Amino acid sequence: MAQINKPNLHFNTKLYTGDMTDGDGTGHTQAITGVGFAPDWVWHKCRSHAQTHLIVDKVRGVGSYNFLQSSAQSAQSTSNSNGAISALGSDGFTLENGSDSGGKGNNAGANGRTYATWNWKANGAGSANTAGTINSTVSVNTTAGFSIVKYSGTGSNATVGHGLGAVPKVVLVKNLGQSTDWYMYTEVIGNTKSILLNSNNGQTSAYSDNWNNTSPTTTTFSVGTSGAVNSSIADHVAYCFAEKKGFSKFSSYVGNSSANGTFVYTGFRPAFIMAKAYTRSENWHMFDSKRIGRNVNNEQLYADSNSSEGDTDYLDILSNGFKFRYNSVGLNGAGESYLYWAFAENPIVGTNNIPGVAR
Repeated sequence: MAQINKPNLHFNTKLYTGDMTDGDGTGHTQAITGVGFAPDWVWHKCRSHAQTHLIVDKVRGVGSYNFLQSSAQSAQSTSNSNGAISALGSDGFTLENGSDSGGKGNNAGANGRTYATWNWKANGAGSANTAGTINSTVSVNTTAGFSIVKYSGTGSNATVGHGLGAVPKVVLVKNLGQSTDWYMYTEVIGNTKSILLNSNNGQTSAYSDNWNNTSPTTTTFSVGTSGAVNSSIADHVAYCFAEKKGFSKFSSYVGNSSANGTFVYTGFRPAFIMAKAYTRSENWHMFDSKRIGRNVNNEQLYADSNSSEGDTDYLDILSNGFKFRYNSVGLNGAGESYLYWAFAENPIVGTNNIPGVAR
């Protein structure tokens, strides 16, 4: 497997401060640049205030404010009362003020508030994929092992093409037209259970038919009769991830309940880490290498909560993984099992023979 030597061409964190005020009117925009590539999936969260997550992608389109919320069951939104991401560009994205006179820019770029965005590269608006029994539209970056998949459900056991050319370790699905949970398949848990992105619950066998008891292949993932992932009256979006050397890792670890905590080897210096206890109720903790910028002060946000940024000193980001520095059952409980996603900032050693270093 070839190593990705420039991870920031495929994933990057972009931070910014909003400049929107109620007096700007509904037509005010703010351009955010410096992502380093044309982002196809943007996950957006306010750091300084308790505001909802915004998730947009090029396959679903953003012109009519088609945002999703990782912390809620809500269907895809087509309104823009509090501000949203209105366009994805060649090096970033555009924010637009909303129509609510009480808080037009609150979600996207309120004046003086700070925001974090996590940006992934796929391949634009996507193209037809007929590999599964359900046809799909797929935008795929096979180099980085990431695809965005949109499909219409049938209500019957089926397969859906993902375009990766490799077996995905993670498949995250959201019903776009109905209020349903975000269901995640992960190799760590297997194909008879799911875990919810929008909840702090542990793994569940509710909707045990989500994946039709079938693991993904190099061409498709399976869906059962559950309306959450295969409703006959709704479209769905899936975000699919295959592991790539020097770029991504989707695995698990066991905590030790110590300030000299568990070390998790990834094979690169992480740019982004999301972790959760999967056998108990705990938040999805999100970290990245851009906020604060030094060990051990790696601030957390929560994928399943609208809370503002926390300041618990949980972990160090190292040249080859991450190490916990806090006795917390949320991330480092003795004998507790956790799953995680990690994306790279630098490989351990690139093809230029320059080693990556810890923060």
